[in-house]
Amino acid sequence: MKYLCLVYIEEKKLDALSKTESDALIGESSAYDEVLRKSGHYLVSEALQPVQTATTVRVRNGKLSITDGPFAETKEQLGRFILINARDLNEAIQVAAKVPPARLGSVEVRPIWELTPPSPRRADAVN
Repeated sequence: MKYLCLVYIEEKKLDALSKTESDALIGESSAYDEVLRKSGHYLVSEALQPVQTATTVRVRNGKLSITDGPFAETKEQLGRFILINARDLNEAIQVAAKVPPARLGSVEVRPIWELTPPSPRRADAVN
């Protein structure tokens, strides 16, 4: 089963790290990605640019609304995601607990709802 690990952290905590501390955290995160690859859990991960670069899109009653910034004011911002394979939620939690930035923030673990698109209709199908 696929699980998305959403890594939340206060950006000001990241900004407060020295270059050495920041480089060490990035190095640890890359090393953990490699551990996940070798264990078969890893699917994909990416770090996100700062929350100031976010744009929130809403459509209400057919009208498009675009807002600069995140959808809500919170202390922690979504900073990274990791998509993993795990047998079950317990295994996904064990994987998420080892994500290095979890020491500074939190990791939300959510199962992926795999939507299957409808099968394309064959042109030669009989109605």
